[in-house]
Amino acid sequence: MRVALAEDSDFFRQALAALLRELDVEVVHQAGDAETLMTQLAGDLPDVVLLDIRLPPTQTDEGLRAAHRIRARYPDVGILILSAYDETVYAELLLESVTSRVGYLVKDRVDNAEGLHESIQRVAAGDTVIDQTIVERLMGRVRPELAQLTDQQRRVLGYMAEGLSNRGIAQRLHLQTKTVEKYCGDIFTRLGLHDTDENNRRVLAILKWLRAER
Repeated sequence: MRVALAEDSDFFRQALAALLRELDVEVVHQAGDAETLMTQLAGDLPDVVLLDIRLPPTQTDEGLRAAHRIRARYPDVGILILSAYDETVYAELLLESVTSRVGYLVKDRVDNAEGLHESIQRVAAGDTVIDQTIVERLMGRVRPELAQLTDQQRRVLGYMAEGLSNRGIAQRLHLQTKTVEKYCGDIFTRLGLHDTDENNRRVLAILKWLRAER
């Protein structure tokens, strides 16, 4: 696995690079801003790019904007956003235009080496991964937009948001994979998601959940 890092804190970037190397992940590029990263990518593409949301010069949403540029130019490169914030609006903005090979993690959880490695692998494989802290917070609330889902369907949707496959969800809930497939189909139907492919419907279902939080 080959990754690139864009993070303006030298200390955090170097610590993250060291952690990734311990996980046998090759760090091929490191940058402190989005423009430097884009220049590096033009010469050598990694499997996944890890991006801080807030990068120079304005420290606002340069990471999100860079994610959109990367996906437009290099659609096969995975994108994993790292944020100091667990606000659902940032994850929503990311998923509105980057709908596959994408993830959103809160920095406080990056020291979980196994979880970070798993997230990178899932993003590289084409999955969508949302930080567990966001999922857990939303799991505790039943919003009107999702009230038509049963408790078990909301659990399935929560694991879907974490990036688990149907098989992975089945293992977590101690169910048969076919049972989870039926739950997913029922979720898509109840949320009115009929005409797109399986992967897009999963992303759209997650988006509905994130939007309901607002």
